[in-house]
Amino acid sequence: MGYDFKTHIRTIPDFPKPGIQFRDVTTLFAHPQALAYSVEALAAMFRETAPDMVAGLEARGFVLGGAVATALGAGFVPMRKPGKLPSASISESYTLEYGEAALEVHVDAFLEGHRVLIIDDLIATGGTGLAGVKLARRLGAEVVGFGAVIDLPELGGAQRIRDAGVRVEALVAYEGH
Repeated sequence: MGYDFKTHIRTIPDFPKPGIQFRDVTTLFAHPQALAYSVEALAAMFRETAPDMVAGLEARGFVLGGAVATALGAGFVPMRKPGKLPSASISESYTLEYGEAALEVHVDAFLEGHRVLIIDDLIATGGTGLAGVKLARRLGAEVVGFGAVIDLPELGGAQRIRDAGVRVEALVAYEGH
């Protein structure tokens, strides 16, 4: 598409802990054209996969995931932090670059054989993404891709997700943490 998404992503040093360069997409979300281009670019990357559902990872993946689902004519499913979903759910724990966490999804979120595209704002170590992949697969879905605005390739997360048999695409990459 040729759009310079990096001009709308701010870097916050030493957040949430010293040594981390936090890539903040809220500034991209606040710019109408950048947000629209990012949604369309992510949708275009995966249009041929014809997903039935788009799963957005909490929390910034919700912003992108719902919009990408609309652009693709697919349904949307939130994958949330524990205790946030109102109905029966399953959980998957994972390790983050700077801690541990878990994701949950409703047990009826996907039908057997649903084609699922997972969307998040950023790929770091891949823990959150792999948890999303595992949740979808545990419910019988086929994960057709994982899309993000940002990839941090030095942390290896995109490769870990690829190693799990999932196509990964990102709009921009940043070296370092």
